[in-house]
Amino acid sequence: MNDRFDDVVVLADHSILLAIPAFLPAFLIAGVVLFIAVRDRRAGADEPAPPHVTDTAPDTDEEN
Repeated sequence: MNDRFDDVVVLADHSILLAIPAFLPAFLIAGVVLFIAVRDRRAGADEPAPPHVTDTAPDTDEEN
């Protein structure tokens, strides 16, 4: 490094410890979303949607 600290050896860099508070909420949210997706996937298929009903009634708001 310099003349004063020639015998100092850096054994660890703690920047990863400082980054944990920033990444922890993102990992928690991703974990919850993944858990819900897997749980819903294992639950099976939902009920099929009802068939689409077309509107066959005549329009009553048209003026002749």
